[in-house]
Amino acid sequence: MLRLIPREFVRYKFTNSLFLGLSVGSIFVVYQPLDPSIYSLGGIALAIAILIVARFYDKIMNIDYFFKISLLVELIMLGVILFFLIHPYNYLSALIVYIGYQSTFVFGSYLVRAETIILKRDYLLTLIDSAKQLGYLTGLLLSYLFYKALKYFWHISDKTKQVYDLHMVLLVCEIAIIFLLYRSFRKNS
Repeated sequence: MLRLIPREFVRYKFTNSLFLGLSVGSIFVVYQPLDPSIYSLGGIALAIAILIVARFYDKIMNIDYFFKISLLVELIMLGVILFFLIHPYNYLSALIVYIGYQSTFVFGSYLVRAETIILKRDYLLTLIDSAKQLGYLTGLLLSYLFYKALKYFWHISDKTKQVYDLHMVLLVCEIAIIFLLYRSFRKNS
């Protein structure tokens, strides 16, 4: 059985939300090759998958599965970033990125509910939610500054090149997220 290390978990949640803030604007450029109907199909698949996950709450609503599913989500994101860096800007890469993000969203409701049940204490939930918002705001600010620096200091104004370069930063951030996730859990002795 695992136990959660609150201080490390707060750092993980901050960095995880930092990633979200950094990446949120890049999606619009990455998804450009996709037909809008893909979003409808993706939404249907997502809703069905969330229903399926919810059916297993009685089995997976514990700290061990919480860690395993959190790790799975982060490894999916790492794979998506690596795929995009190797195969940028075509229909397949846009589709893989979209499917990757959608597949992580499948576990979103579960992760929020499990986090609340596992943490149990109001002050920890306050710390976590505060860290998430600060991470998200920091990520948004850093992505803005990153895009402006590329444009004005390195004279890179091509959006696809900017987003590709941002994915190098996202790769480093995702590796840090996985490291912090591991540090957030210890085996009970």
